[in-house]
Amino acid sequence: MKTYVIVGAGARSRYMFAKPLVEEWKEHAELAGLYDTNSHRARLLAQECGGLAVYDSFEEMIAEAKPDTVIVATTDSTHHEYIIASLEAGCDVITEKPMTVDERTCEAILEAERRTGRTVTVTFNARFSPYNEMIKKLLLSGEIGRPLHVQLEWQLDRVHGADYFRRWHRQIDTSGGLLVHKATHYFDLLNWWLDDEPERVQASGSLRFYGPNREQRGERCLTCDHKESCEFYFDVKKSSFLRTYYLEAEGEDGYIRDGCVFDESISIYDSISASVEYKSGALLSFSLNAFSPYEGWRLSIEGTEGRLEAEHLKSGQTIEEPFRYIRVYKKGGVVTTHSMKRITEGHSGGDSKLRRMLFGPPIADELMQQADSYAGAMSLLVGAAANDSIRAGKSVKIRSPRRGDGTGGREGTG
Repeated sequence: MKTYVIVGAGARSRYMFAKPLVEEWKEHAELAGLYDTNSHRARLLAQECGGLAVYDSFEEMIAEAKPDTVIVATTDSTHHEYIIASLEAGCDVITEKPMTVDERTCEAILEAERRTGRTVTVTFNARFSPYNEMIKKLLLSGEIGRPLHVQLEWQLDRVHGADYFRRWHRQIDTSGGLLVHKATHYFDLLNWWLDDEPERVQASGSLRFYGPNREQRGERCLTCDHKESCEFYFDVKKSSFLRTYYLEAEGEDGYIRDGCVFDESISIYDSISASVEYKSGALLSFSLNAFSPYEGWRLSIEGTEGRLEAEHLKSGQTIEEPFRYIRVYKKGGVVTTHSMKRITEGHSGGDSKLRRMLFGPPIADELMQQADSYAGAMSLLVGAAANDSIRAGKSVKIRSPRRGDGTGGREGTG
């Protein structure tokens, strides 16, 4: 049985790792400790986990708990600090996506992995969604031949999308913006689906809806003079989790969970488009906006032998449809439709399957769904290059890093 500790006691840490480990996987994994810079949050989560040990520092936790593996679930810009420290302490690492936020810290993680001989696993739960698995299997079967052109349109609605502009994610230095924090999911899926590596990015992005685009604004929803009229009013007291884990924890670090989405300090983009060239020659047209009336994505992949179309709508429009479909179009008007019952729990079924791979008895990974540090790197580097492209106003080449195991070049994306 392996021993785990967690650094970070936020929402993702709580429902993805901490509680499942002590409630569902205790026969296979031992959760031995927890650390967060906000001790109020750490103590609350420890209580929910049956009295888990809480440590005053990360170093103390590593020294006393002596874990096999450290789970990193902190703010994105601090991931590299805890990952590298864990590797140097002789531990393997499971980290939330994105692995880190820029090329410099990405290289530092891979170098530490090579130097220590330990491993980093990145939790790309979208790979484990059965619907996304079906897309992968269809592409592997050669159903549409060799992929040549991809279009992916991703919409965040005004509930989910807006929330990124209330939290720490709204600062590009902390999260890498939506191109890194959020789009790392999408770029990883594309790298995995295509079994290819991105090579060059040309991107555009702007802050057109949130940020200082409305005069009626305040510091936070809780004290705002416009709470009665603002469609984005967010009651941090309404949820017992948000009230206890964040509002009542403000005294320790001053972090505000209900910041105004129209704050002048917001530095991330809410409207993004990018063109990506892959090493195989395939081209990707990608778009993302965070203020749509509905949420979900639409995908098309044009190949040498046909075209695949898929979509996943999460709110609005046809969300009540009990099935999801993938359609393959061939020459001569032949259309094949593949259907799957909609799964609503845990990122469309991805979370539970990922946890089984991480914490359960060893199972075959035939689709290479378990993502290593190199997959984490090639995903975040697309977003980081897109950010650079927007700032510079020109295309940016992505430099493939050396793998954490010391090898170079492309050997698959798992």
